[in-house]
Amino acid sequence: MLTQLQIRDFAIIESAELELSQGLTALTGETGAGKSILVDAVMLAIGARADAGVVRHGSERAEISAVFDLRGNTAAQAWLREQELEHEGEVILRRTVGSDGRSRAYINGQTQPLQHVRALGELLIDIHGQQEFLTLTRREAQRGLVDAHGSHEALLAPVGQLARELRRLERELAILRGAANDRDARLDLLRYHVQELKALSLEAGEVERLLAEAQRLAHRGKLAQAAQTALDALYEGEGLDAHALIGRGAAALRPVADLDPTLAPVIALVEEALIPLKEAGRALADYLESLEADPTRQEVVQSRIASIEQLARKHRVEPQTLDAVLAQLERELESLEHADTTAAALEQQQARQRTDYDRAAAKLTAARQQAAAALAASVTALMRGLGMPGGVFEIAVRPMEGAPDPSGRDEIDFLVSANPGQPPKPIAKVASGGELSRISLAVQVAAAHQSSGPSCMIFDEVDAGVGGAVAEMVGRELAALGRRGQALCVTHLPQVASQADHHIRVAKFSDGKTSRTRLAVLTTEERVEELARMLAGVEVTDTARSHARELLERRHVAPKTTTSARKRR
Repeated sequence: MLTQLQIRDFAIIESAELELSQGLTALTGETGAGKSILVDAVMLAIGARADAGVVRHGSERAEISAVFDLRGNTAAQAWLREQELEHEGEVILRRTVGSDGRSRAYINGQTQPLQHVRALGELLIDIHGQQEFLTLTRREAQRGLVDAHGSHEALLAPVGQLARELRRLERELAILRGAANDRDARLDLLRYHVQELKALSLEAGEVERLLAEAQRLAHRGKLAQAAQTALDALYEGEGLDAHALIGRGAAALRPVADLDPTLAPVIALVEEALIPLKEAGRALADYLESLEADPTRQEVVQSRIASIEQLARKHRVEPQTLDAVLAQLERELESLEHADTTAAALEQQQARQRTDYDRAAAKLTAARQQAAAALAASVTALMRGLGMPGGVFEIAVRPMEGAPDPSGRDEIDFLVSANPGQPPKPIAKVASGGELSRISLAVQVAAAHQSSGPSCMIFDEVDAGVGGAVAEMVGRELAALGRRGQALCVTHLPQVASQADHHIRVAKFSDGKTSRTRLAVLTTEERVEELARMLAGVEVTDTARSHARELLERRHVAPKTTTSARKRR
């Protein structure tokens, strides 16, 4: 339930705060006062798109905060737990939009992507607009309403999963069938490539080793000269090398070691230095010998590298990845060699999946037919109470041709007859805009009565095109929805507003330079004046006031004044 709405510098609203309660709340006021702006503010809080145009002229940014009571809303609580967002029985959605068009969204003080805010918003509130009948003309929306009315989520899930699996199997079979057209030629080519790569007998890491060896052999002279120079300086320098010089130093110190014990550590260091010099000398000698071990080795290495690079160019890959190419070709070869077996297995799997899909789709169809009948009966009853006494609403559930669809095998059609004796026709072909508006309202109300979704609903002038006794019936239906949770209704009809538990007046004031919107909760007497204004227009008469009191007295629930709205300071 929406318990608080704070608005600052949004459109023509400088600063406002609403505290809201359970039941039906009516928002009324002159045309252009800003009633629908409140709906826009809520939509912005729950993730609607925004631009710099929503910021009040002369302000740096607009800011909307909406507080929701989560008691009883297990779906929203579960969503918050999944996102690891803490809450203490309520959630605060905050949205800011700068004059540069940039916006930020917050959930309980933490910055969140807009898609997260929208996902949570769908669990918190339903908003029904005056043009919602346009949505009802779309087949997808009609099917969605029937499924929502019947709570078909558990039936839709396996149907969607099986349909997607069948599409995957169909793609795999198409690939196999396409490959079968040139299978023999492809098999010959694959066998040749595999045999050629196997004959190469490429070892793991061989390319890197060969390249390193080729570089060493190509610079063998330079490497030999450097190694020999180092060997002469370190170990084989005819008495002038480092090993010989350090050896003479050690020999000079040994005879006098007994004369001064402090020389012992020095002698040890000098003798230890001889060991790595000797090892380095032997290693350099072995290295020089290896350079001269096989003078034809360079030719062998270059030939091997050329063979590898030739195959790499042939397959348009790097030499280091030829082993992966071989593995891939072997898999394709095996697949083609067993293509008949694989295709047969896929076809068997496809047949099983199709049987499962047909069974799941049939269950969904049966559930849709039951839900469609119940929804159609509810809408028909509501239509007859909304000024169409002979109205009939039907929902046709027809089989849909074509490949298995994730939404099932059903085509849903909303059919309407607004007058007795006329056969039901698709709702998209209903000529009267007023009738279509009332039918839309009946569908919305019927769906909301059975909905397990958010308990907070906003109706933005959905009563357009009705009046008189019909308007009073609309008000009663909206009030009934309010008793289930919370309903907010923007309306121009006194018959609807009189049915509300709470009444807020939206007024626009101007000082000649700027315009501002103010919100005010109405007491019983103030409601009488507002309803009289709505009845009489510019000049409020005692007759209008009397009629307004009569409308309030006919309400089933006494007026309350617990809702407050005040200007933020």
